[in-house]
Amino acid sequence: MKANELNSFDDFLKRDGTFDEIQSYAIKKVITYQLQNEMKNQKITKTKLAQLMNTSRASINRLLDPSNKSLTLNTLECATRVLGKQLSINII
Repeated sequence: MKANELNSFDDFLKRDGTFDEIQSYAIKKVITYQLQNEMKNQKITKTKLAQLMNTSRASINRLLDPSNKSLTLNTLECATRVLGKQLSINII
């Protein structure tokens, strides 16, 4: 195998210099999906979630925007708590 061949798509992204950015976006996308899915299951609107979290609707829009990188653990923990869930983070 030649030295410049890539073994995976991750290798391509790393060589391209976009791996970290895309990885972060993918993680936020999964978090957003899980929160929105739970909101849908419980029939909780963005406005209601904002009320439950004692925050603004704009803050909820940022929370649920996969491209917004300003998510804090505190905000994420609060959102999961008011939805009756627990936040679990694993380092692997």
